[in-house]
Amino acid sequence: MAGRIIVAGHICLDITPIFQSDRAQPLSQVLIPGKLVQMKDVNINTGGAVANTGLALKLLGADVELMGKVGDDAFGRLLVDTLARAGIETRGIRVDPTVFTTLAFVTLVDGERSFSFARKPGADTVLRFDELELSLIDQSRAFHFGALSLTDEPARSATRQAVAYARAQGKLVTFDPNYRPPLWRSEAQARAETLWGLEQADVVKLSDEELSFLWGCTPEEGARRLREECGVALAMITLGPQGCYLENARGACRVPAPAVRPVDTTGAGDIFGGSAVAKLLALDTPPAELEPGALEGIARFAVTAASLSTLRPGGISSIPTEAEVLAALEE
Repeated sequence: MAGRIIVAGHICLDITPIFQSDRAQPLSQVLIPGKLVQMKDVNINTGGAVANTGLALKLLGADVELMGKVGDDAFGRLLVDTLARAGIETRGIRVDPTVFTTLAFVTLVDGERSFSFARKPGADTVLRFDELELSLIDQSRAFHFGALSLTDEPARSATRQAVAYARAQGKLVTFDPNYRPPLWRSEAQARAETLWGLEQADVVKLSDEELSFLWGCTPEEGARRLREECGVALAMITLGPQGCYLENARGACRVPAPAVRPVDTTGAGDIFGGSAVAKLLALDTPPAELEPGALEGIARFAVTAASLSTLRPGGISSIPTEAEVLAALEE
């Protein structure tokens, strides 16, 4: 067992409507005032960046505990039950009867997704520090968080304090910004909180879109800034269908993604991050000390897992097993 990792922050349900149309359309083209919209179906999946990351970690051998908050409603109960049945420990999830579980409405166009959120407030934004069971962090090897728990109070303060506690206990800290513009009050706020998160982490997974938002630079320059300016030991930059770029103090690698025809890219970045961190924990080597060959092994495994996930709809429901990833790597 690679050791327990705490995954903390934003959890929600992903709701994907399937409209009566031959081709997927964005909501702005489907929802017409005064017109009743007919749907063929609706897909409901357990989602949220940390839940996707947590299950990817779990499927690849890590012992995972999730910290967060849901509402005392049908959606919240579905979330907790789904995570528990997947083998993720849920003692750290608080159930709050005063707020609704956060919902994300996902629309797909040519396999690419866009989001609208029911989160004003959502349960994940009102998690307080005094609700966190710190003994779970004490018993863990690593602590993972994302920027979406930094958008609103009191979850922002709770996250900051939890990260500080994990660092003080010497835990490996990993971070994924998972930038979603609609959830931030301004780009300035998003940038400031994301930069704070980067400065706390030993390992960072950053997408090419997030890299463009922060600095507008190449992956190589972005990795250098992460290591030299933010103190990150291992920088992992995802490049969509172009693959990924990994760098630490001992080397770097760029690995292409397998050629696929995506059905749904929801959660692919989270699955990349979870797969990469699972492999890192299994290696039991400090991220700054990984040799180039180990970096490439992590990159190839994670980019293959993420690519396979785009062949199925949903976030958690699309995560491939380790056997599926290894079989794809052998092809």
